[in-house]
Amino acid sequence: MNKKYKLDVSVVVPMFNEAENAADTLDRISRALDSVPKNWEIIAVDDGSTDQTKKIVENYSRFHHWVKLVSYPQNQGRGKALRAGFAHARGEIICTTDADLSYDEKYIIRMIEELDQNPDVDLVVGSPYTRGGKAEGVPFIRLFMSKWGNKILGFAMKGQLSTVTGVLRAYRKECINSLELESDGKEIHLEILSKALAMSYKVKEIPATLNARVKGMSKFKLKATTVSHLIFSFFERPILLFGAIGLFMLFLGSLGGIYVIYLWQKGTLNPNRPLMTLMVLLIVAGIQVLLFGFLGTQLVHLRKEIYKVQRENKGLEKELGNLHRTIRQESTRVASPPQVNRRAMVEVSPSRNTSLPQNRPNHKHYARKIPPKDVYQ
Repeated sequence: MNKKYKLDVSVVVPMFNEAENAADTLDRISRALDSVPKNWEIIAVDDGSTDQTKKIVENYSRFHHWVKLVSYPQNQGRGKALRAGFAHARGEIICTTDADLSYDEKYIIRMIEELDQNPDVDLVVGSPYTRGGKAEGVPFIRLFMSKWGNKILGFAMKGQLSTVTGVLRAYRKECINSLELESDGKEIHLEILSKALAMSYKVKEIPATLNARVKGMSKFKLKATTVSHLIFSFFERPILLFGAIGLFMLFLGSLGGIYVIYLWQKGTLNPNRPLMTLMVLLIVAGIQVLLFGFLGTQLVHLRKEIYKVQRENKGLEKELGNLHRTIRQESTRVASPPQVNRRAMVEVSPSRNTSLPQNRPNHKHYARKIPPKDVYQ
């Protein structure tokens, strides 16, 4: 594919052991994008599959030039796959979706339309938990864990989003390129939203239907996903962890204090018992833990300010790059001598044509095929 050919849309599809879905998924996405009057590409990222996924996509891309394969030998996680896809995407709008199309391909078109119709929106998220969205055929336990997990994680970051862990999204290229992404696992979805919101990018949710997987094995790991998401939520809002522990310790210390007062009123308080010391330790430790939570919150705000500075630096870097290219083009144009079109000029020799006056007031007259009349007067 010609690298100078401007692309409007890139669709990144991370794949791991999706041999049963790969060809069908690429067909369905291609047919959906055909309905959009834009130039587009599909980037299939093979995340170290151990089945025939890479071979299937490789053969498919030979006959469909708009499909590009990105692969590496070992499985490193969805975050790594998405980062690799973002690095190769050339479209002004970058969409992501599951390889099993748990979300119908029509939502890719809707997200593109949302970005086209709303220039102030930088990121669109497809959500089954917002008004108008739903889930069909998904096991109850997984749906329950996903829904409440998204509620808790959504509370940990601003934006009041109902789905923060989904892969169905569309980004403006400027937005995704300004983020310094580090995650290798599924927590990359949280990282992207956290940093995008910190940089004041506008996020919009659209309703979507989440369908159960039809072919292939699910890659969902409950324990690993839950632990990583909880760690991220505490990292995003430390007061959730430190506040809960600190308040619990204060509660226990307060109960101990009430019991000490009760014993003192009855006259049965024994100063040799460690109850008084335990009460004081619980109260002091609870206050200290709460202070750690407030300190962590301040550090989070500082980190988000750094993200804003990074966004500004990215913008300046882009402007300086454009300015450098402009200066280089101008210097090249000035350095090269102008090309004279000698065929368009008619030289007139005064020694051979005596009808023209010898005192020539203007050289431009002799570069024309038909001299002005005033030359002969």
